[in-house]
Amino acid sequence: MKYITAITKAVVKPLVVSLGLGLTFSAGASEGAAALQDLLNKIKADSVTESRENKAREARFLSDKNSQQRLLAEAKAELKAQETLSDQLLKQSDDNEKVLKETQNTLDIRSGELKELFGVVRQFAGDNKGIFEASMITAQYPERTTFMAEMAESKKLPTTAKLEQFWHEVLREMVESGRVVNMPATVIYGEGDEAQKDIIRVGSFNAIADGKYLTYSPAVGKFQELSRQPQSGILSAVAELEASAAGYTPFYVDPSRGQILSLLVQSPSIGERIDQGGVVGYVILGLGAFGLLLAAACFINLTRIGQGVRKQQKTDQVIKGNPLGDIMQAYQDNRDADLETLELKLDEIIMRAAPSIERGVGGIKLIASVAPLLGLLGTVVGMIATFQAITLFGTGDPKLMANGISEALVTTMLGLVVAIPTLFTHSLVNSKSRRLIQVLEEQSAGFIARHQEQDLNTGARNARTTVSVNAAEPA
Repeated sequence: MKYITAITKAVVKPLVVSLGLGLTFSAGASEGAAALQDLLNKIKADSVTESRENKAREARFLSDKNSQQRLLAEAKAELKAQETLSDQLLKQSDDNEKVLKETQNTLDIRSGELKELFGVVRQFAGDNKGIFEASMITAQYPERTTFMAEMAESKKLPTTAKLEQFWHEVLREMVESGRVVNMPATVIYGEGDEAQKDIIRVGSFNAIADGKYLTYSPAVGKFQELSRQPQSGILSAVAELEASAAGYTPFYVDPSRGQILSLLVQSPSIGERIDQGGVVGYVILGLGAFGLLLAAACFINLTRIGQGVRKQQKTDQVIKGNPLGDIMQAYQDNRDADLETLELKLDEIIMRAAPSIERGVGGIKLIASVAPLLGLLGTVVGMIATFQAITLFGTGDPKLMANGISEALVTTMLGLVVAIPTLFTHSLVNSKSRRLIQVLEEQSAGFIARHQEQDLNTGARNARTTVSVNAAEPA
C-alpha cells in the first residue's frame, strides 16, 4: 500500500500541476476540479480491487503447494509398491525359467528318436517343396506348396495329422503324374496377354491347349504357350488327344517336364540358320537355285530331244525337228555319194546337234565346283570375324565369337548342300546327253554301214554281169 500511495502521489501531483495551469487559462475552474476528484476516486477503487486479487492469488498458491506435497507422497508410495511387485515377478520368472529348462530336458530325453524323425521330415519336406514348385500339378493344387514350406521351416515336432497330410501330398503327386486331366488355368500368350483356358495336363510332363504345347512357369504359377511349336507331325498328336474322349491315344511326351520343348525357342529355324551365313550364304543359295533351274531346263530340253529321237526310230519317214531326222534326211539326200562324203555329211550333222544337246551341262558342273569354294570363302570370312571379336573382347564370353563361328560353319554347310545335289543333277543330265549323242552316232554308223553294204552289193552285181558278158562272146 505504501508503494501504491507513492505512485499515486507521483502521478497525481503532475496532473494537479497541469490541471492547475489549465485552470489558469480555462474559464470553467470548477469543472476541472470535479474531473480531478473523479480520477482520484477511480485510482483508489482500482487499488482496493488489485489488493483483493493479490490476496486471493496468494491463497491459491498456498493451497496448490499443499496439494503437490500430497501427490508427491502418493507417487513415492506407488513407486515402492511397484518395485516390490517387480521383485516378486522377477523371482517368479527365474523360477519359471528353471521349470522350463527341466521340462525341456525331460522332453528331449523322452522325444529321443522323434527328433531324428523330425529332421528327416524337414529334409524331405524341403526336397518336395522344390519339386512341387516346379511341377505343373501345383497349378491345380496351389495350397500344397504353402504346407510344404511350413513343414520345411517348422521348428516344432509335427503332429500326426500333419505327418499324414505330408504323406498324402507326396502320394497325390505320384498319382497325378500318371493322369491325364482337363483343368481350367490361366495361359499367357504372345507378349503377356492372358486368357482363361481349359487345358489338358498330361501327368506332370506336358500341357496342351488349342492344339499347341504349353510350358509351366513356376515363378508366376501360370502356363505359357511356346513361341515356337514342334513340327506338324507332333502337333497332329496334340489335336488327336484333344479330340479323344476315352481310350488310348498316341501322344509325344517330354520326359524332361518341358525342358526340351523350352529349348526349341533357342534353336534357330531354317530361315534364321540361313541368315547366319551372311552375304556369302545368300550368294551360295542363289547360285544353287540357278544351278537347279539350269539343270531342270537341260533335263526338259534333253527329254524333248530324246522323245523326238525315239519317235524317229519307230518310222522310216523323216520327222523334222530332231537330230536323228536330220541324219536320215542327209542319208537320203547323199545316197548316191561316195562313202567318205556321206560319212562327213553325217558327222557334220552330229557335230551341229551336239552343242544343243550339251547346252548348259558345263554350267551345272561349274556351279557344282564353285559352291564348295564359296563355302570355303564363307568359312574364312567367319573365322576372320571370330578373331576380330577375340582381339576386341577377349575369350571371356563365347557368345561374342558365336556369330563368326556360325557364319563359318553355315556357309560351309550351304556350299556342300548346293554342291551335292548339283553334282548329282550334272551327272544325270550329262549321262542323258551322252546317251543321245551315242544314239545319233550309232544311227549314223548304221547308215554308213548300210551305204557301204549297198555299194558292195552293186559292185558284186556289176562284176557278175561283166563276167557273164565276157563268157558269151566268141573266142
